[in-house]
Amino acid sequence: MINGESYKPIIAEAAKMAIGEENIYERVFIFELLKDKNDPNAVAGAVGFSVRQPKFYVFKAKAVLLATGGATLLFRPRSTGEAAGRTWYAIFDTGSGYYMGLRAGAMLTQFEHRFIPFRFKDGYGPVG
Repeated sequence: MINGESYKPIIAEAAKMAIGEENIYERVFIFELLKDKNDPNAVAGAVGFSVRQPKFYVFKAKAVLLATGGATLLFRPRSTGEAAGRTWYAIFDTGSGYYMGLRAGAMLTQFEHRFIPFRFKDGYGPVG
């Protein structure tokens, strides 16, 4: 049985063994996608900086996967009073992936789908 809190270290160890620890970059904030000069519809890399050290990174890639999550922080909770502090919204879903995709020329669709938290007595919580 693999529990959620132990899943990341297991996957990280497998990645280190598969591609080498020197090819893994952690705590790098990607803020821009780089377009392929030969194909205007393709992304050829990304630009970012370390959140712990004064380092700047430029990554070149054959393929790029943009997996930043949704944009739950765009909406304010309806909770008032004490329940407002119990509303669960993912702090990491800032919408940065939508921004980067849009700047790189992606067509953004299905924005009518909104995060709806599971409701229970005296608070709100995540679904799933």
